Amino acid sequence: MPTRRRVLVHAGSMAAALCALPLAAQDDKSPIKLLVGASSGTDFTARLIAEKLREALGRPVVVMQKLGAGQRVALNELQKAPPDGRTLMLVTSAPFSIYPHIYTRLDYDPLKDFTPVAGVSAFDVGIATGPATGAGSMKELVQWLRANPKQATYGSAPGTGSLSHFVGISMSLALQQPLTHVPYKDSPIGLLDVSAGRLPMMMTGLSGMIELHKAGKIRVIASSGSTRSPLLPDVPTMTEAGVNVNTTSTVGIFGPAGMPPEVVRPLTAAIMAIASTPEYREKLAPFNVFPKPATPQELMAVLQAEHKQYAGLVKASGYTPE
Repeated sequence: MPTRRRVLVHAGSMAAALCALPLAAQDDKSPIKLLVGASSGTDFTARLIAEKLREALGRPVVVMQKLGAGQRVALNELQKAPPDGRTLMLVTSAPFSIYPHIYTRLDYDPLKDFTPVAGVSAFDVGIATGPATGAGSMKELVQWLRANPKQATYGSAPGTGSLSHFVGISMSLALQQPLTHVPYKDSPIGLLDVSAGRLPMMMTGLSGMIELHKAGKIRVIASSGSTRSPLLPDVPTMTEAGVNVNTTSTVGIFGPAGMPPEVVRPLTAAIMAIASTPEYREKLAPFNVFPKPATPQELMAVLQAEHKQYAGLVKASGYTPE
């Protein structure tokens, strides 16, 4: 949790950065367009940051949803935008860490075509099961998978190439148990299939699982990150449950390539200050999204580490897009 000292440091940095801007830049009241290519918690995070960024910078910040192709529609628009700080995008890490290893043709370079501005948050994936397996724990699920290999199927949302999909691949490799993947465009349909016994298990963001879990319609048996979700503190991580999988998705804000440092600096300071407040943490909590403020350098270091991690995982899995 951000400390009071860290919040004050980021707030001071924001003020200093704004004061250091040329007068013309400080007087710029033109709107900032904040693109978002995913829904649910990612869209909510974008709108929360936009609201606070308006207050910090004194200029309009408009969130625009550009859904499609696993965030690539929005990324293509960002890539073509002028590097003046007026077009930004809130992006999960998959287009930078996973896609380069699974798609032979990408119309962007994840490390060269964008300017990192700030890290803002991160989220984990939950593993849910239901009547099809009757499993109440990871141990019981593994026993069921071993006994029913022909039915060893899992769903993921938002589907092929997503973090949820690769949590399933990671679990399959860790258990040395083949698992058949069924992609879903969104989690409610997949979770409905789990609760009805049509699908053995589902992997997607924890936020969409919590209500069904508490109602007893599905059972969330583990989460993919390094620590337990504060929303489901009794649910172990996959590592705690005996499966060697530890995967979290980083979320950051980027601009087009070539943004000048004097444009990036005040944006970084303002966004990090926002992402370090207790209010920000509290508002993200219901979506099982947690704050992860980071400088552009820290954000790129995380993405490069994830890029390397998924290179090995994709190679080991032999996965190719359907």
